[in-house]
Amino acid sequence: MQSASHRLPLRVIGRRIAWALACCLCGEMCSFAQITSLPTINAGSDSGFAQIDFAQIYLDTQNRDWKKREELELQNRKLVDSNLVSVLDLAAPNKDVDQFNRATTLLKAQKSKEAARCLQKALADYPKFVSAHISLGLAYLDLDDIGHAKAEFETAAKLDDRFPASFLNLGRLALSQNDFETAQSQLAKAAALSPRDAKVLTSLAYAQNANHQYLASLQTVHRVHELEHKGSANAHYVGAAAALKLNDLDAVEREFQLFLAEDPTNPFAPAARNHLAVLAHNKELRLHAANAGGSQQGAIVSDSPQTRTFPNTERLKAQLSALGDEPEGGLCEDCGKLADAAAVGNGSLGAAADLLPGIAAQRGGWTIRKNVDQVTLFFAVSSHGHMVNDLEASDIRILDNNKVPDNVVQFAPQSRLPLRLALLVDTSGSVHDRSSFEKRAATKFVQKVLSSASDLAFIAGFSNEPAVTQDFTSNQAVLGDGIAKLKNAEGGTALFDAAAFACRKLAQYPDDDQVARVLVILSDGEDNSSHSTLKQAVQAAEAAGVTIYTISTSEARVHNTDADKVLTALAERSGGEAMFPDDLLTLGHMFDKLQELIRSRYFIAYKPADFQPDGSYRTIRIVAQRNGQRFQVRARKGYHARLESHHD
Repeated sequence: MQSASHRLPLRVIGRRIAWALACCLCGEMCSFAQITSLPTINAGSDSGFAQIDFAQIYLDTQNRDWKKREELELQNRKLVDSNLVSVLDLAAPNKDVDQFNRATTLLKAQKSKEAARCLQKALADYPKFVSAHISLGLAYLDLDDIGHAKAEFETAAKLDDRFPASFLNLGRLALSQNDFETAQSQLAKAAALSPRDAKVLTSLAYAQNANHQYLASLQTVHRVHELEHKGSANAHYVGAAAALKLNDLDAVEREFQLFLAEDPTNPFAPAARNHLAVLAHNKELRLHAANAGGSQQGAIVSDSPQTRTFPNTERLKAQLSALGDEPEGGLCEDCGKLADAAAVGNGSLGAAADLLPGIAAQRGGWTIRKNVDQVTLFFAVSSHGHMVNDLEASDIRILDNNKVPDNVVQFAPQSRLPLRLALLVDTSGSVHDRSSFEKRAATKFVQKVLSSASDLAFIAGFSNEPAVTQDFTSNQAVLGDGIAKLKNAEGGTALFDAAAFACRKLAQYPDDDQVARVLVILSDGEDNSSHSTLKQAVQAAEAAGVTIYTISTSEARVHNTDADKVLTALAERSGGEAMFPDDLLTLGHMFDKLQELIRSRYFIAYKPADFQPDGSYRTIRIVAQRNGQRFQVRARKGYHARLESHHD
């Protein structure tokens, strides 16, 4: 006798198998035997088809859910594979993702403190939210909190060492602090994890070039060019700089041409065109000399595209024009940030994170200080060319925005304050070899001006980039060795970049008390390679509280050139003085005068009246007189107030 199941039609068995599968999918613990042994109550055709229809509907629903899950998993894999998110971010709870998205909107609106609070809430709930750590680090950077920013990037890197964004931000942070070795190491990690990311590779090329790895930098630029790299034309500018160091003039020309072809309206396009013009001119000179049998070989100083001097150029004219007649008007948001950073004694990340633009000074010395809104500055007083160094506070009258200050906090001769001196020497192809006389004069000056163990100085040369030959020390003999190490370098002249670098380095030295910061520049005033502007260099000096003195090394008989005006602007806008010696003997006298100028200045600190933290430019006017005699005063003309938004 056959079993009941065997007596059932096959179509009924098929229907019940489908129902069994449906029940299993629903999580029911029913066996096939149980299903097939169910009594066939109302086993008409309509009842059987109803069971099949229900099972089919459920199966279709499950298939759609599986498909959605598969699509979601595929999307998540794509996000992770494209390095947009960390794999750990996928587990972030919805409420923490909402906080992250809210913070992203706030960061775009430059509301960094509010963004930081949202991110901190998300991380308190889900500490493994890698992207939130990185965004919090970026928020800290906006708030000039370098230490916490770095800590967040490092935490993200430890949580997921396969996520390149952490190493990219660590590398760019190191770049902003001129720690090129660390920058190259971190960016190399990012590039290894994201080998087809043009922006990561461009950052790496910049770090390699700055770290003197010129061949590697050029090779990295070639990798960028092989990729889709829209928006990364700056890589070719870096490649040209690296090729110049390798003395590969064909590669220099090729990289500049690619740069201009890809981004003809780039801010650095005029400089690139100027470089190409110089290359073409020197090539013409070499061709002419070859055709003349070498008779004019002496007219060619070097194969470098930067050997000819151009004291009057459209580039310098544009820089001077952008600076304006007076630095009044407008807002200087960076100056507000830099002044705040000075109050906490830390440097901050500036425009340098953007790779090519020069890095502005990172902290203020005499501009508005945090909380107390105190202005500090240095000024020199003279009478008929002779320094007046015995004035009292009662002999000085200050007007800040045409108003008498609320309170003068401190007044003292600079000689009572420790000196922080930078000697910056142009070693580019636009100047001749440093003569032994110039070096002896500079060494003698440093030895005279550093009069106590509390005084410190550093020595640096510059061409395309600054190179420190002796770091901060009070040892006069060691500083003399640093001057002796200065060697001419082939390449362009990046005066504005070097000036900003020196100001930042002076400002970042860890001083607890007030010091006098002075930058002395020996240069012909030409600039054909800087990524910073003249205005940015002046603002860097203002923000760092540095007084600049310039001594021209030009041997041109024509005076008042654009290059001369650049040297004058750098000096006078910072409260210093520009000097133009006619010969080597005069140069020695200039150094003697400079030593007297620096040591005869006065220091004053005061609280301005009716101060508004709005980032506006405020004028300063100082009057010095005694017994009815009025003296000449050399000082800064003003400063930019801090911005309230950096303290909310």
